[in-house]
Amino acid sequence: MAETDTSSALSHPLIESDHIEGTAVFAANGKRIGTIKRLVIEKISGHVAYAVTSFGGFLGVGSEVHTIPWEQLHYDTKLHGYHTTVTAEQLRQAPEFSRGDEALLSRYERQKLVNFYAEPM
Repeated sequence: MAETDTSSALSHPLIESDHIEGTAVFAANGKRIGTIKRLVIEKISGHVAYAVTSFGGFLGVGSEVHTIPWEQLHYDTKLHGYHTTVTAEQLRQAPEFSRGDEALLSRYERQKLVNFYAEPM
């Protein structure tokens, strides 16, 4: 994950996971489109594999869960949230297994998800 702004406004380069959960996600146009529900971290490497996110709805009602690769989210210090270039169309066409928040994705599913979001629409 790359920081959008590495100014001295950041007091520390690290963040605890409970501070990420609930953080806003913004579209490329700056519109708030959802929040991060939780992160899934590889046990051995310690790297974040993907984020389970909640998009749409009002106060959590009618929202949709989508799992997206962590590389698709970039922290923006001005927004105090993560921005993404993932589009609503991509979310609609995303693999079905990535639309739930109950099960951990297999290595194959994670790679399929990375490949899906890497392809231009």
